[in-house]
Amino acid sequence: MGELILGLYVFTLATLVGVELIRRVPPTLHTPLMSGANAVSGITILGAVIVVGTAEGPWVTWLGAAAVVLATVNVVGGFLVTDRMLRMFRRDSER
Repeated sequence: MGELILGLYVFTLATLVGVELIRRVPPTLHTPLMSGANAVSGITILGAVIVVGTAEGPWVTWLGAAAVVLATVNVVGGFLVTDRMLRMFRRDSER
């Protein structure tokens, strides 16, 4: 039970810190940073898959599965935003 509370505490703290950091990034830097975030989210997906594969309880399995889903959404969204940004710089003849 103590590990679960510690895990939830770390998860909540990481969420709050992440939201605050993203909120303070200027809009001109947000899109280029998405590409770097995709790499970090890819590592998160790998770690979450390992956690789900070695889970010893239902809570760990559910939290790991939620991490896989949320990180995957982040990666896909990051690639969509980056692709849209790159299309803005193409010439009209390339579209």
